[in-house]
This record gives sequence, structure tokens and C-alpha cells, in this order.
Amino acid sequence: MNPFELMKMMGSLQSQTKKIKEEMSALRVTGNSGAGLVEATVNGEFQLVGLNISDEAYSLGDKENLKVLIISAVNDAVNKAKAAVEGKTQEILMNISR
Repeated sequence: MNPFELMKMMGSLQSQTKKIKEEMSALRVTGNSGAGLVEATVNGEFQLVGLNISDEAYSLGDKENLKVLIISAVNDAVNKAKAAVEGKTQEILMNISR
């Protein structure tokens, strides 16, 4: 591979990396637990950006159970976000190798 082709490929890789970062920060994935009693939303950087606790979950009156529901919803959202990020990364890498 000549140096010009290598430089062109590096430029493409940099632009694709930037594109991935932009898309990942815009990505929002929601997980839930307790049949929807708690919903957690994370972004593509795995940061918690939203949490919805239903009135029904509050009315249970069980603090420990509510903690478990919150943790489960956050973990569900993070796992879904990881899968989405992996899929998007694979898609972009496939495009680079073409």
C-alpha cells in the first residue's frame, strides 16, 4: 500500500470514529424491570439519562424491592446499549474494510 492510500484510509478511519462517537452520544436505549414498574434510559456512552418509577412501584412500600427493580432496569438498559454499540461498530468497521 502506498503512503497516499494509507493517509486516505487513516482520514476515513478518523471520520468514521467521529461519526461513531456522535451516533453513540445521541443513542438512547431504555430497559425495564418488574414488567415496566421501573424504566431506565442510558445513552451510547452508558450514562444513565432517564429513570421512570411508576406510581405502582412506589406504592409497594418496599425500599429493598424498589432498589432491586432500579438496578435491574439500569442493567437491562446498559446491556441493550452495549449490544447496539457493538452492532453499530461492526457495521461501520465492515464499511471501512470495503
